[in-house]
Amino acid sequence: MTTKRRVFSGIQPTGNIHLGNYLGAVKNWVAGQEKKINYFCIVDLHSLTVSQDPDDLRFQTRSLAAMLLACGIDPDKSALFIQSHVRAHAEGCWLLNCVTPLGWLQRMTQYKDKAAKQESVLAGLLDYPVLMAGDILFYDADEVPVGEDQKQHVELTRDIAQRFNSLYGRDFFVIPKPIIPEIGARVMGLDDPTVKMSKSLADKRGHAIRLLDEPKEIMRSFKRAVTDSGREIIFSRAPEKAGVNNLLGIYKAATGEDETAVLADFADARGYGDLKVRVAEAVIEILNPIRQRYHQLMDDPAELDRLLARGAEQAAAVANPKVDAMKEMMGLVLPR
Repeated sequence: MTTKRRVFSGIQPTGNIHLGNYLGAVKNWVAGQEKKINYFCIVDLHSLTVSQDPDDLRFQTRSLAAMLLACGIDPDKSALFIQSHVRAHAEGCWLLNCVTPLGWLQRMTQYKDKAAKQESVLAGLLDYPVLMAGDILFYDADEVPVGEDQKQHVELTRDIAQRFNSLYGRDFFVIPKPIIPEIGARVMGLDDPTVKMSKSLADKRGHAIRLLDEPKEIMRSFKRAVTDSGREIIFSRAPEKAGVNNLLGIYKAATGEDETAVLADFADARGYGDLKVRVAEAVIEILNPIRQRYHQLMDDPAELDRLLARGAEQAAAVANPKVDAMKEMMGLVLPR
């Protein structure tokens, strides 16, 4: 019998989830829940490394939880929880701090880049990778899906785990592997199909489709999408076809069809106007139930809290005993 591999994914509550996030990542997370044991953590403690409006952070944290559930993260299959709801993360971070050399943190590329832009550098910015290491290690995660910019942090996690194992003479921590996930769909900006659809530009009119946009706004955005002066609806790498290629790629990801079926669907289209409307309709169809479920959860805070408490309980059942075992190994007296 093959044991399912464990996966840890940390998501910052930064808001502005858009179609590119959904088709490129979240849809794959939902589809992969049967194959592996997944821990989806909303990393609110990490958010504190920069200044936050407390009310906005609380709203964005709950909003992200509701959105992930609405997209199909299933509490029966995966643990979805808020980082600060599981004591192991903050407690265990201190324990890992005490075995992590300062030089390891100072060499982190992201730290050096961000610190160079700040007049006063907070300790949390330097220590961020240790907290991230704990996030991963306390769940015995085999895999950590990350972008290229976070790969160095997972490498540091491996170093910290190996150092702890060496210091205390046993294979206590699983040594995780960074996984650069396959992109389900590379969604480009509707206003500029040479630029990836971005969270930072999600509020710019005509750039992105946000998951909470109403159907009329979605249709309006697609009708404004940049294409070219031709009429041919084909998949093409030609630079002038970037807009059409982006629209076809969105339709392909939204419907789950292959390229042959997609092109067959548009064989009778009367130019780019038809293309834009049909792509918009396909996107509206998949986003309608997500938007409705999101609003149901946000309008029922007791149910959202129940689901988050359930996820935190699942996570704590794994992480808290791991941190308690660390304390004992390091010589601390545990309460009886």
